[in-house]
Amino acid sequence: MRNIFRVMMRGVSAGIAMMFVACAVPAHGQTANDAHRQVAKLVDSNSANWKQVSKQIWDFAELGYHENKSSALLQAQLKDAGFAIKSGVADEPTAFVASYGEGKPVVAILGEFDALPGLSQQTVPERAPVTAGAPGHGCGHNLLGSGAALAAVAVKQYMEANHVKGTLRYYGTPAEEGGSGKVYMVRAGLFKDVDVVLHWHPGDRNAVIDGGALAVTSAKFTFHGIAAHAAMSPDHGRSALDAVMLMGNGIEFMREHVPSATRMHYIISKGGVAPNIVPDLAQMDLMARSPSNTTLQEIWERILNVAKGAALMTGTTVEVTDIGSDADIIGNDALAQEAQKNLEEVGGYTMSADQQKFAHDLQKTLGLDTLPSLELTKVIEPFHKPDPNEPSASTDVGDVSWVVPTIGFTTATFVPGSFAHSWQAAATAGTSIGQDGMVVASKALADTAVDLFTKPELISAAKADFAKELAGKTYRSAIPEGQKPLIDYREK
Repeated sequence: MRNIFRVMMRGVSAGIAMMFVACAVPAHGQTANDAHRQVAKLVDSNSANWKQVSKQIWDFAELGYHENKSSALLQAQLKDAGFAIKSGVADEPTAFVASYGEGKPVVAILGEFDALPGLSQQTVPERAPVTAGAPGHGCGHNLLGSGAALAAVAVKQYMEANHVKGTLRYYGTPAEEGGSGKVYMVRAGLFKDVDVVLHWHPGDRNAVIDGGALAVTSAKFTFHGIAAHAAMSPDHGRSALDAVMLMGNGIEFMREHVPSATRMHYIISKGGVAPNIVPDLAQMDLMARSPSNTTLQEIWERILNVAKGAALMTGTTVEVTDIGSDADIIGNDALAQEAQKNLEEVGGYTMSADQQKFAHDLQKTLGLDTLPSLELTKVIEPFHKPDPNEPSASTDVGDVSWVVPTIGFTTATFVPGSFAHSWQAAATAGTSIGQDGMVVASKALADTAVDLFTKPELISAAKADFAKELAGKTYRSAIPEGQKPLIDYREK
């Protein structure tokens, strides 16, 4: 998922180059390595508090747009650390922006904190929900939001100590899991003055995220028909369920005629009330994905036509609602070089004996023929660009990356071999394994943020690469312009 390009300044006058050199050296003649050592110590000194915050958010396990306790805790902690807070931004009750400093550059760090339905899990290596059927942090967002905030606090303290100019922001972004929270924040103009965005995500490896992820569009397709007695007067009925099933057949026939990396998956969320009543209402919840946001737009139009055709064939009508959409992530090779260097400098971590015992027991539940080594928590993956044919997921970080140069990390917060959206991930996200991996991410984020504040040439190179990546491309979200955040999307 990663690749390295050299960052070079061309066409810069000698005077401007000297100014860059002067700005790039922190106070008291620090070198970049000195700055990184200082900010790493700040991360370490703050880590115990933020590990506890991550565990509290793990305990809360709140669903998208309803992360009230989690958001309030993060806001309170950041306010106590000296950040100015703007709450409830972009018509999202749990979204917020925490800011420190003023002027340019503006460097942003993204934080998430929503849980997943049905993944409640104790911190034990066998399936044991805290509360059966309740939400759980199966994607590790308790670590994501806390680790990003830990990095932000350390960078803020570094800026204060070294009189570094600029604006640092932490974006509290809700409902990443299917709610497209960041899309509405982009539309509200909250990133319009940001120079670079940093992000990270829990995983089972330590690596740089330079692009990738699948663009995704989702919606509810609700068909309306005419109810009738299914035996006495079926000719008077028009089956909404028939329309849903015909739409499903149409999607299946489409699979042969879309790019191979396309994903289309759906459920019948409503199928009628009784078999002797012709269903007058039926519903399909569908998601479509592609490595390319542009390609996905074309596929989505075809899916809409399939729905219209199913309605026409059955004498029903179709309504498309609750549209969600996340773009693919636009890479930035200039930032990736710096990020890879910093992650290698930070390094991974070594599991303790107790952590290894937990991890070995958990690996037994994975059903894998070959178990990955637990030593992978110490390893930094070599850099490579994402392969569109590799399995991937989706994230609304993609929409941010279409409007601001963006770079990210993933670190080993899960037991090697385990995967997100599982009870195994939820279990580990509440343990010291997840927290130790979180600190690795915090240090890599903090180092990269300090570089951005002290190396103007890095931001210039990032913006040049951003312009190159977007040449000939147009960003568009499938979410209708007038649609507000779907606050209760998990309850429908």
